[in-house]
Amino acid sequence: MTTRHELCLEEKINLIREKEQGLSHRELSEKFEISLGAVSNILKRKCEYTNDYETNCNKKLKRKLKDDLRQEINDNVYEWFVAQRAKNIPISGPILQEYAREIGKKLDHSNEFKASNGWLDRFRTRYNINFRIISGESRSIDEDTIIDWKSRLSNIIEDYDPHDVFNCDETALFYKLMPDKSLVVDKNDCKGGKKSKERYTVMLCTNWTGSEKLKPVVIGKANRPRCFKNIDIKKLPVLWCSNRNSWMTCKIFTECAGVAAKADDINVTALDAVYWIQNTWDAVTETTIRNTLYSN
Repeated sequence: MTTRHELCLEEKINLIREKEQGLSHRELSEKFEISLGAVSNILKRKCEYTNDYETNCNKKLKRKLKDDLRQEINDNVYEWFVAQRAKNIPISGPILQEYAREIGKKLDHSNEFKASNGWLDRFRTRYNINFRIISGESRSIDEDTIIDWKSRLSNIIEDYDPHDVFNCDETALFYKLMPDKSLVVDKNDCKGGKKSKERYTVMLCTNWTGSEKLKPVVIGKANRPRCFKNIDIKKLPVLWCSNRNSWMTCKIFTECAGVAAKADDINVTALDAVYWIQNTWDAVTETTIRNTLYSN
């Protein structure tokens, strides 16, 4: 972050004049060692500062009023907020308030700026910021990476039958989590309990045509939960795996892929081969035979 200091009235006028000579906001920020937000704020109040300069005999006076300080804090906080969201970093209200307090301390050592909840509400309204639930993986991968992968994927699978192309994905199952919405009689009857964070990781896999679904993989923390007592884990309708965090790992994925491959193994006998030959020969049509003979 650029080192910031308070400009006196004369310095603000010099900044305004240099802007009129063609310097960019960033060049002014670097030259006067203030933030881009502070540069914008000074230029917005150009007429006010020019009038003060012409009527004030003390050109070295630093006129940092409370409103000026709050505006500079807001500009810096918003600039930082936009930069963090561009990196897909979730920013909550308390995080925003804490950063605002840090900026306030750097700009005004009196520590009078508290970044209260009221300030947060006004800040959100002013910059049209809404707090929403961020879910899924839609913002976790760069768009260019997605486009590049799609183009390469088409080349990879073009020679495969759709039946042999599989896709898998994982999700979290918060199996103790209660609904966050409910029918109520009184609009004030909206109190809820503490949300459970108990979860399983679930991986689902199927082929392109949807004709073959592999056993779901469920990953928990315990190798054998108490409720599995007297139960043969191998006979569960899912593949049960475990690790300390209930997360999918390279080792678990490799083991599950191996189980799926073994499930596809077929014990072929000579009799099976005989019947396959017969079925294949019966499936050859007269047209196929004629075309083959004519081509030779």
